[in-house]
Amino acid sequence: MRKKTSGVRSPKSTIIVRTAPRDRRRALVSFDGRTEQAAIGRGGVTAVKREGDGATPRASMKLIGGYMRRDRISLPPTCLPMRAIRRDMLWCDDPRHASYNRPARAPLAASHETMLRDDGLYDVCLVMDWNIFSRRRNAGSAIFFHLIRPGYQPTQGCVAVSLPAMRRLIRHMRRGTVVTVL
Repeated sequence: MRKKTSGVRSPKSTIIVRTAPRDRRRALVSFDGRTEQAAIGRGGVTAVKREGDGATPRASMKLIGGYMRRDRISLPPTCLPMRAIRRDMLWCDDPRHASYNRPARAPLAASHETMLRDDGLYDVCLVMDWNIFSRRRNAGSAIFFHLIRPGYQPTQGCVAVSLPAMRRLIRHMRRGTVVTVL
């Protein structure tokens, strides 16, 4: 006998990211029976990720939470913990700094990503657990699942999708959803 549900779909656990045919900087993201176009790192996919190589790590990474520009974007309900981006929010990408691959606050003299961007890439920015819990210096930082540049231009190592695709995906995401880059 089938259990009756309230119309809410159960959360899926894995998002598959495959390199697109004929362009190693593009990808196909498959989830819940749908496939979306995406961009990945300018260096394609690598099994040996290094800071600054522009490559997306070949790995299974869990989503741990996210950030969004509440002043620009409204998202459907999600079980993924989301925080509003503030003007002083940064992400340290300097391997020599104690806050390497961690959120940080301005001012920060070390190399960093500004989370409040004018170009909209981080209007929705989901954090994957790449090199987060047992950090290794120079093993890559700020590996996010975020919004795309026009024309699906490559990222610096992240996975990026369109806003409509993000809206479709995020309603199924939760802490622990796995993003597997093949």
